[in-house]
Amino acid sequence: MPTLLENACLLTGRFLLGVYFILPGIGKITGYEGTVTYMEAHNVPLIAVLLPLTILLQIGLGLCLIVGYRAKLSAFVLAGLTLVISIFMHNFWDYPEGMEASHETQNFFKNMGIMAGLLVVAGLGSGRFSLDNRTSPD
Repeated sequence: MPTLLENACLLTGRFLLGVYFILPGIGKITGYEGTVTYMEAHNVPLIAVLLPLTILLQIGLGLCLIVGYRAKLSAFVLAGLTLVISIFMHNFWDYPEGMEASHETQNFFKNMGIMAGLLVVAGLGSGRFSLDNRTSPD
């Protein structure tokens, strides 16, 4: 049975991961045209479908992570989304050596760290302090 510290760490981690997705999701709404331009520059296909879907997933699943509702599934889907975004948007292997390649390499591997945290939640679950593990009064 997880300790209070372990459950508190899972709650804090879920909160931080959730915010990590919610804020960019909101940013994609407020800067929609700029995001479209950025995606076009990275040759992302089907932007008219993928951008709204990404916004929905980032905000919706980010909230699910925070409250711990279907957290394993939410974390797993966000891990997949993170991998796809990293491959398309932080393709450091396509840049010549220099500052931009270094920046994209850092962002790519930062995202792999985020993905690792998501996979931990997908594997271990949301912990005691979550809607997934609420207890009903009898």
